[in-house]
Amino acid sequence: MSTTPPCPECGCVSTYSDGTSIVCPTCGHEFSKSSPAKEPESQRIIKDANGNVLQDGDTITVIKDLKVKGSSLVVKVGTKVKNIRLVDGDHDIDCRIDGIGAMQLKSEFVKKA
Repeated sequence: MSTTPPCPECGCVSTYSDGTSIVCPTCGHEFSKSSPAKEPESQRIIKDANGNVLQDGDTITVIKDLKVKGSSLVVKVGTKVKNIRLVDGDHDIDCRIDGIGAMQLKSEFVKKA
């Protein structure tokens, strides 16, 4: 039975010792026995144009005509988008719009429905 601590990155308990460091076979993270456990990062709060906090699974409404890059399609004002997923990056929202397909939107151009 191994007595190595779990990985601070992914929490995997299958870590192994490699000289002076400990290695996680799942994510490849290397850390020393004396390194402190990583504190969980605070969740990034994403708000819509009106300041309402958005969550995964919410329904939103587009508040501005948005051109679809690389296409002649336009997402019109008032388009409802169901079951959004929040992601990190410049475009905060990952979603699927009927008639257009998968898209990423910025939270500043939507409001919570």
